[in-house]
Amino acid sequence: MSSIRLATAADWPALWRLLSPVFAAGRTYAYPPDIAEADARAAWMNKPAATFVGEADNGTIVATYYLVANQPGQGAHVANCGYVVAEAARGAGWASAMCEHSQREAVARGFRAMQYNFVAETNAGAVRLWQKHGFEIVGRLPGAFCHPEAGDVDALVMYKRLAPPLNRR
Repeated sequence: MSSIRLATAADWPALWRLLSPVFAAGRTYAYPPDIAEADARAAWMNKPAATFVGEADNGTIVATYYLVANQPGQGAHVANCGYVVAEAARGAGWASAMCEHSQREAVARGFRAMQYNFVAETNAGAVRLWQKHGFEIVGRLPGAFCHPEAGDVDALVMYKRLAPPLNRR
C-alpha cells in the first residue's frame, strides 16, 4: 500500500476501469449494472465534496472513495462515503485505510457523523470492517437490495458519530 490522495480529472479513466466491473456485478452498489460512463462519472466525481484514490507503490490506482454530505440542509453535518477496491488489491488493507482516511477528512471538513445508507447485508466483509471501525447498524431495510444471486436481501444503515453534537439551546 502506498498513498491516498485527492482524485483529479486525469484519474477518471483509471477510476472507470476500477468502478465499471463493480457496478456491473450488482452485488454491492445500487447503481444500475449498465450505468453509462458519464452517469458514473457524475455520481463518483462531480456530486461528492471530494473523491480520493488509493495508489499502489507503482502508481496504479487500486482503490477509491468519495465523501459527500448525506443530506442537504439540516442533514449536511453527516457525511456519506462509497468505497471500491480493485479485486486484485483486496485483502491488502485498502478498505480499512480508506475508512480511517475518510473519517479524518470528514472531521476536517466539518462533518460530525458518518452514515452508510445502503449496505447490502450480503457484503459481510464490509459490514464486519465498518463495525471494526466503530460503525453501528442502526437500521435494516427488509429486502431493499436486489442482489443478482441472493435475490432481495436487507440493506443496512450504519452510523458513527465523529465529533460531539452541536447543541444550540
